[in-house]
Amino acid sequence: QVRLVESGGGLVQPGGSLRLSCAASGSIFRLNTMGWYRQAPGKERELVAAITSGGSTNYADFVKGRFTISRDNDRKTVYLQMNSLKPEDTAVYLCNADAVLYTLEHLHVWGQGTQVTVSS
Repeated sequence: QVRLVESGGGLVQPGGSLRLSCAASGSIFRLNTMGWYRQAPGKERELVAAITSGGSTNYADFVKGRFTISRDNDRKTVYLQMNSLKPEDTAVYLCNADAVLYTLEHLHVWGQGTQVTVSS
């Protein structure tokens, strides 16, 4: 019904940058809050950043000033610009969305994740 596909992960050196994208597809009437989470091996999944349909943003303290979340509602896509990356940012980054279908059903959807590795 709704699919989220992430892209843009990879290997980057400390201090480098990456831009993640997450595109939604399916019978979507509206996308409400969209967000990025991450999960490192042996650790719990944690919120990185979120953005409402109106553009209000929320960031985890550990990424403030380094990461920027944005979205293109026409393209049903959310982005995460990651700058000044640190080795501790290494994780699988997952996209999340609150979707309303044309049937007015509400779904909480996850993408499959994209690996980000920060290493020299």
